[in-house]
Amino acid sequence: AGLVAPLVAGLAAAVVLGLMVVMLNQHFRRLRALTGYLGRLRRAGDDSPLPGAPSGGDLLSPGLSEAIAETAREQRERRHDLEDTMALNAAVLAGLPDPLILVAENRRVLRLNPAAEALLGHDLAGRDLALVVRNPALLAAVDAVLEGGEQESVEFAIPGKVERAMAARVLRLPGAARESASVMIALYDLTGVKQSERMRADFVANVSHELRTPLTSLIGFIETLRGPAREDAEAQDRFLKIMEEQSHRMSRLVDDLLSLSRIELQEHTAPSSQSDIEPILRSVASTLELEAARRGMRIEIAAEALPPVIGVRDELTQVFQNLLDNAVKYGEDNTVIRVAARRLARGGAGERRLGRAGVKISVTNEGEGIEREHIPRLTERFYRVDSRRSRRLGGTGLGLAIVKHIINRHRGVLEIESRPDEGATFSVYLPSAAEAAAALATPRAS
Repeated sequence: AGLVAPLVAGLAAAVVLGLMVVMLNQHFRRLRALTGYLGRLRRAGDDSPLPGAPSGGDLLSPGLSEAIAETAREQRERRHDLEDTMALNAAVLAGLPDPLILVAENRRVLRLNPAAEALLGHDLAGRDLALVVRNPALLAAVDAVLEGGEQESVEFAIPGKVERAMAARVLRLPGAARESASVMIALYDLTGVKQSERMRADFVANVSHELRTPLTSLIGFIETLRGPAREDAEAQDRFLKIMEEQSHRMSRLVDDLLSLSRIELQEHTAPSSQSDIEPILRSVASTLELEAARRGMRIEIAAEALPPVIGVRDELTQVFQNLLDNAVKYGEDNTVIRVAARRLARGGAGERRLGRAGVKISVTNEGEGIEREHIPRLTERFYRVDSRRSRRLGGTGLGLAIVKHIINRHRGVLEIESRPDEGATFSVYLPSAAEAAAALATPRAS
């Protein structure tokens, strides 16, 4: 309008434009800072505070920064609550005694709780379920649930030196995304239940068979003492002695059956305690020295420096008590029973036989020996090479069955070597305590 000189107007415009550039630069820097903050908050859950407003004041809409700060605070609280919930769920999952497996939509194993890892092994996450549990029935149940079913139940067995009977319940998890867990497999160990059912049936069958003879004898002697031998003192003494022997035999039989039942119930669970072998051997030998001396026999023990083994002292004592007792019963008079205990050589045949580091204990007697065809059946219940001789010597036919099941529980190996007229050697391989407990928890295949 001609009111201001052109030079002054140009200078004023330049000043105004410069101030606008400065103000807009602060504005856009503020926007970039807020945008970066929201990005970090969304992607990584950044807990850093909201960037401060510029010194000249916040040029954004009133309350926008405060709204962003409040939103960030609420998101952090929700994230922390979610993390707490996830930690709680993980703790509950880890603390459950039953094995649990979480499986994705593509049948890939996402996670196992510690109980499942102890049963199936470690470092299994990320593998296909078929490589973790090789059982067609369980895999078919999982596929059925993945294809739209709600839940499936199945029973199966995990093979090994001690077979384990398992039940599985397969459940679909609601609202699962493709990369999250879609199916949960809950496993339940039925080994003890199945063994109890089998043992009840076996107990009735075995007891009825083995007790029939002594009970029949007792009934006959009682009838004789009440009848024809009522006044015969000599017959009474003879019959009462036989009745006492038969009663003791029945008592030993019942004790052995109960002992075998207790051991079989725990056979699928490996022990965790440690024991020293040499004191056990010397203690057992001392209890049998008198019986051996009556037949002119000696018990010699040769034990080198042995590492402790993983095992229950009372059960291992029972193993060597039975083996040495058999050696005394079936050995020849005036002979030596040799007990040898040594550490297995690294990489040697004994270590390969056991599958890990350990010790070997051998009990050898000099006697009639055992025919080759009888050896595989010696550890069966009530199997006797010579039934009449075994009963005459007070055997119940359960000693070696007890030995076998105790050694199985300890994840060891029993080896029997014998030839006619050359005596017999019973060797026990036991893992050393230096081995990892996880290795003992995994049964070896026969």
